[in-house]
Amino acid sequence: MTRPKWMYASVTKQRSALTQELQLASKQYGADPQFNPRLATVITAARKQGFPKASIENAIARGQGRSPTGAALESLTIEAMVPPSVAIIVECQTDSKARTLGDMKLAIKESGGTMTPTTHMFDKKGKIVFEASQGIEEDKIFDQAIEAGAIDIQMEDDGKVVVYAESTQTTAVADALAMSSGLKLERLDIVWDPKEDMMVAVESPEILDSFLGRIQEDPSVQEVYTNAS
Repeated sequence: MTRPKWMYASVTKQRSALTQELQLASKQYGADPQFNPRLATVITAARKQGFPKASIENAIARGQGRSPTGAALESLTIEAMVPPSVAIIVECQTDSKARTLGDMKLAIKESGGTMTPTTHMFDKKGKIVFEASQGIEEDKIFDQAIEAGAIDIQMEDDGKVVVYAESTQTTAVADALAMSSGLKLERLDIVWDPKEDMMVAVESPEILDSFLGRIQEDPSVQEVYTNAS
């Protein structure tokens, strides 16, 4: 039985999330799972999802800032519009900008999209994630976050606290809130957040999901941002 495209994209998205977890664990705590319990846990989860050994090793290497061959990685940002009128930003880490750019151009073209500037439709923000902790008082955390300089805060279903800050203030806000709240920092990133007046409603997401699933298979792709709602 052929797997529906939307289901394929969903599975690919799950694998993309695990790939990012492998890279993050490797980057923060080292590439040896014997001395990195967090990495060992994510490797086990990836294997249960059927990750090939080569894909796991690739993600761990990228967490160390290199390709599996040892080549240094370079950053590449790709902007495009794809059907149905959705703006995307794709952030990559690659050992060959020319190859990755060519692959992305082909995928965008075959989806009916066009490479064009889109960053003006997004705001660049710092995203700070704190680990879940028992006994969190939401109102108190909210006040502490605002005092630390945050511009938004979200309480996730899994208990994690996600805070947004101006991109240039990300580290300062993270340090201040960690100190005042006692929360343990899990990760911080610079992200592209779509502007509210630029959001696009997508009534039939199957085509978009299929395209996103395709490009997220590329090991160079680190993050994909869209203004789809």
